[in-house]
Amino acid sequence: MTERLKIPYPIIVEGAYDRQRLQTVAEAQILTTDGFGVFNKTEKAQLFRKLAEKTPILVLTDSDGAGKLIRSHLSSILPPDRVIHLYVPRIAGKEKRKKAPSAEGVLGVEGMEAELLYNLLSPYADSNAVIMRTSENRLSKTDLYLDGLTGGEGSAARRDALAVRLGLPAGMTPNAFLAALRVLCTYEEYCALVGRAQNV
Repeated sequence: MTERLKIPYPIIVEGAYDRQRLQTVAEAQILTTDGFGVFNKTEKAQLFRKLAEKTPILVLTDSDGAGKLIRSHLSSILPPDRVIHLYVPRIAGKEKRKKAPSAEGVLGVEGMEAELLYNLLSPYADSNAVIMRTSENRLSKTDLYLDGLTGGEGSAARRDALAVRLGLPAGMTPNAFLAALRVLCTYEEYCALVGRAQNV
């Protein structure tokens, strides 16, 4: 590996440690299901569905029974033509941070070798043949601040109001909101939504 892959599609994994592991090999919007949390958190499902309207989504869960259940649930709530399923091999072992192996005694995504994950994701890297709108979208957290959507009194309420207009769940963090906006809107579309002239 020479440098991290630039993946133009959102990637769904199970947890924060899986996301951290993928971030060592790829630059991408990496979302988590919070394990089985996606079964109960309607806002997660709503966010995933909204993103799937704009872009294909890569799904990478663990190779154990829990991972299969989560993958199956995602398949049931997302359009099949917008989901790309990726699979890690079943490898016996224990992640370094854990005191004991998982129930099935296999490594999860976080326990995979970097080279394996790199090779798994490389077919989906941005090779300049496919340019997603996120790659050139200059929308930043500074824009959210300038438009009163973060860092000030009432910013959460204004963020929620804009989220509702876009079909996104309320209560998103500024970082999650920004990541979703960069998929759903061009910079020009964002400026039109908030009613201001574009920054030069």
